[in-house]
Amino acid sequence: MCDSCNCGGNTPPTVTIQKTGPHSNHSSSRKIVVEQDILCKNNSQGENNRKFFQQQQILTLNLVSSPGSGKTSILERTVRDLHQELAISVIEGDQQTARDAERIQATGAPAIQINTGTGCHLDAEMIRRALPQLNPPPHSLLFIENVGNLVCPALFDLGEAAKVAIISVTEGEDKPQKYPHMFRAASICLINKIDLLPYLDFDLALCKELALQVNPALQFFEVSAKSGEGLGAWYQWLRHEFSHCHHH
Repeated sequence: MCDSCNCGGNTPPTVTIQKTGPHSNHSSSRKIVVEQDILCKNNSQGENNRKFFQQQQILTLNLVSSPGSGKTSILERTVRDLHQELAISVIEGDQQTARDAERIQATGAPAIQINTGTGCHLDAEMIRRALPQLNPPPHSLLFIENVGNLVCPALFDLGEAAKVAIISVTEGEDKPQKYPHMFRAASICLINKIDLLPYLDFDLALCKELALQVNPALQFFEVSAKSGEGLGAWYQWLRHEFSHCHHH
């Protein structure tokens, strides 16, 4: 899908392929090597973005998840509930369509859509180019909703204050084990769709335990974008971070 992280059509020579089972202890293990110059250039622009956000006192959060976890629904509800209290704007990232930006604009918040085409993540340069068009005001809250993908967005710093990982109870409890880089990079984990827990076999305690093994500092909010359950604690966290950003 994207050249920089070797997830294109050709299998790069550094991918690990393991056979599992009783005779699997002879597998050779090699790491995927991401092109350092691309990441280096991105992280340099990410730092420039971060300086801009800090100067303007814009609290910027990078929302990351797999497709279908409810990122946009959580964002819609958050904007509706808080936009009279905080100035909020949104950058939406998707491979195609402007549907999510339209959903956010319907809540009353300014939003801009970045379509990445075949790319599977947003990068710092895309954010730099979007900022003059979105023009978020000083002393505001900016949400960046990344492309639905738990792999590549973990590697690309956009200049955000924190990554917020969103998973839903309709996914497997083992998401943090399968995608450790993302859960290590995140500061916050929203577990969404908890209104569905009675109908599922999802083990909430196990999911948290596996996530904490990867990142012992991870903070959780159990929420339902549909029923509103648990969102009050998430909003309190946002208010606290916003006031902290405003005073520094």
